Amino acid sequence: MEKMIPQQWASPCNNHCTAKYAALTQIPWRVFCKKGCDADGDTWEECLDECNELCYKDPVLKDRQWSAYIDRSPGADSYSEECFHACTSGCGFKLEMEPDKVDEAHPNRPPKPPPVQDQSVPQEKPNPSKPSEEVPGTSA
Repeated sequence: MEKMIPQQWASPCNNHCTAKYAALTQIPWRVFCKKGCDADGDTWEECLDECNELCYKDPVLKDRQWSAYIDRSPGADSYSEECFHACTSGCGFKLEMEPDKVDEAHPNRPPKPPPVQDQSVPQEKPNPSKPSEEVPGTSA
């Protein structure tokens, strides 16, 4: 019986993901890359659709585009985008695509609008050295 070495246990696509995302801090992206390897789609477009579904949620309320989007990856806004790029890397390895073509892939989400700045007038802080008109300056 022939012995299998650990590199032979996984598909070549999964091995590419392991090599690309080898650092301990990159383990989540390695997982998403391998999900791209295992995607059901047989074409680039189908694989991109699966990565979009995996890394982003669709709006749950109509007419509330960004308030209703919730990233599957918790934390910073960039996590869903990182998830997407890792997943598309897996698709690229699976479909044997050129890395430059894979790097050009973008999620099918419009960019988020800039955060709305608070337009309210800041309230003045009371000056403790100047007595308020409502409080008499003498003690009871």
